Order: sequence, then structure tokens, then C-alpha cells
Amino acid sequence: MQTLAIKLKIGDREYPMRVKIEDESKIRHAGKLINEKLRKYKDEFGLDDTQDLLAMVAFDCMVESLETKEINAGDSEQIKSSISHISMLLEKAL
Repeated sequence: MQTLAIKLKIGDREYPMRVKIEDESKIRHAGKLINEKLRKYKDEFGLDDTQDLLAMVAFDCMVESLETKEINAGDSEQIKSSISHISMLLEKAL
């Protein structure tokens, strides 16, 4: 596994890290999204405290993650139900 040393700037700090070469663009994109959310909250609420902004971004990301998990769980149940129905139809046809 080859790794790459990069520096990722989040807020007003740089974070050195080693990442898999194939993950570099995903990690840089994640950093970009975090910084965009930081700017959005800074503009929207007029906050300058980086700690408060990071806490708001972390909270927002967690809510998004929970919503995604709920959607995926619902999709999984629907897929299971569809497969079960198809399986039953195939058994009847045979």
C-alpha cells in the first residue's frame, strides 16, 4: 500500500497526514466540503470562533449521516421485500 504525505487545511489550521494514493482526491474533497460549511456558517451566523464553527459543522455532518443511514435502512427493507416477492413468484412458476 503506497501512501502520500499531504497537508490538509481545515479552517485556519493545516493538518499533515499520510493517505493512500487512491484516497487522496476523496480526502481533499472532504476537506473542501468542510471548509465550505465553515464559510457558510461563518457568513450565516456571523461567528468568528473556529471552535464553534467546527462544532456546528460536526453536528451538521452527524445529522446528515444519521439521515443517510435511515434512508439506507428503508431502502434495504424495500429491496429485501422485493427479492422475497420475486423469489416467491419464481417458486410458483417452477
